[in-house]
Amino acid sequence: MMIAAWFAARSMWQVIVLALGCGVVMSMGQAPVNQPLPMLLMLLVSFVFYLGAARAGRAGLVGFLIGFGYFMPSLSWLVEPFQIDPARDGWMAPFALVGMSTLLAAFWGLGFSLAQRLRAGVIGLAVLWPLAELARGYLFTGFPWGMLPQGLLDTPVGQGLAWVGPYGMMLLLCAGAAMLARLLDRPLLVLPPAVLALASVLWPMSLPVPDMTPHVVRLVQPNAPQQEKFDPEKLPVFMNRLLNATAADPQPDLVIWPETAVPYLLEYARPVLDEVAIAARGAPVVLGIQRRDADWYYNSLVVVNGDAQVTDIYDKYHLVPFGEYMPLTDLASRVGLKGLAEAAGGYGRGPGPHMVDLGALGQALPLICYEAVFAQDVGAAPERPAFLVQITNDAWFGKRAGPQQHLAQARMRAIEQGLPMARAANTGISAMIGPRGQVLDSLPLDVAGHVDARLPAPLPLTLYARTGDLPVLVLLLLGVGLLLARRISIDALRRRP
Repeated sequence: MMIAAWFAARSMWQVIVLALGCGVVMSMGQAPVNQPLPMLLMLLVSFVFYLGAARAGRAGLVGFLIGFGYFMPSLSWLVEPFQIDPARDGWMAPFALVGMSTLLAAFWGLGFSLAQRLRAGVIGLAVLWPLAELARGYLFTGFPWGMLPQGLLDTPVGQGLAWVGPYGMMLLLCAGAAMLARLLDRPLLVLPPAVLALASVLWPMSLPVPDMTPHVVRLVQPNAPQQEKFDPEKLPVFMNRLLNATAADPQPDLVIWPETAVPYLLEYARPVLDEVAIAARGAPVVLGIQRRDADWYYNSLVVVNGDAQVTDIYDKYHLVPFGEYMPLTDLASRVGLKGLAEAAGGYGRGPGPHMVDLGALGQALPLICYEAVFAQDVGAAPERPAFLVQITNDAWFGKRAGPQQHLAQARMRAIEQGLPMARAANTGISAMIGPRGQVLDSLPLDVAGHVDARLPAPLPLTLYARTGDLPVLVLLLLGVGLLLARRISIDALRRRP
């Protein structure tokens, strides 16, 4: 292949620049740029570059550099949490971004290296790259932020999440890129699949209007900057915003406040809960609050009824590493490190996903902030809910890429499960998301207020909701087994006299 041969002849410095550039352009598929075509083109180029890396070490380097170039701009929002208290935490910002980008890029580099070691060509990479993505979504508590299928949300292809989920979509993308990479030297053969790929991305997406329930959900957005959120002088301002929005006419059927909206521990929040019930005039209120038991603090979601009683409590269980807890806590404490949002003594983990009862609206699956990033967490619900509820404080993520990418992942979860999602975010973007991932109503970033949105009805159970990631994992492991058997067989034939 001419392009692969050209790449193979480049010097090491040229390889570094080309691979990094490939990753940077590939990141254009992520919000806020949202350009899937450059992303898909660079996915194809990545396979061609892989073909030009004759050795496993060089292939691993190429994969790592593409990943590093991709994750550095995609995760640029990671510096934002360290600017909340720059005097204390600002020095850590570049280390966090470079360190996380390096770690995630290492998964890609390992996939490229193993594929070349198996001598399986682009087929090997089409199997091992998605497997590497699946590994980074699960290992060490997982961090699947910024997967390539996220860049296809606003294209017809994005609806494939309902069938195969994010890792199945990654497998299909890699399989298509592998096929095109093998056909690049044959224009007559490559043209039909290339045109089909372009049409699938460029074709205008028209989704049907979802069926609506009669229920109205109010999403409240107080717009409390993180630096001011717990300032004693500003607390009344933000609480009044929340209460006034809750009391506004007409009365909704459900009110949702964002993560840690109440700035007091649940044990001491009785006066606030009384005010909440009065403002809601009988409607249940879902709100974020911290609570404490004998051992831990918890980042929690509670349901408050018309009598100001807490009828349900959900404790966040998928905590943010380095944010809500420190890995290797003892070692970290010795060097003076603690999580950015960590309570005294650290946050405890909740027992896992469970439903909250919202009366006439049905059972809802609560998700607190980061938990909506994990398809497997949403799929772990003990039964199928009527809708998803996400409360979040995206003030930690800045005002650009972070909140938009977080919203994109919430939309992915809605498509995968065929369920609507009611999303309340402290500084935005609050949204009612339809079961096909469409944003039906929303409040933009940095706006205080509320939006009343009709709650859509769920779609029938999706294939991905039935199966989860197991079929894709089995398929990928089977593919690795076949590639390994092929390599062993070839090596055995070569050793014969």
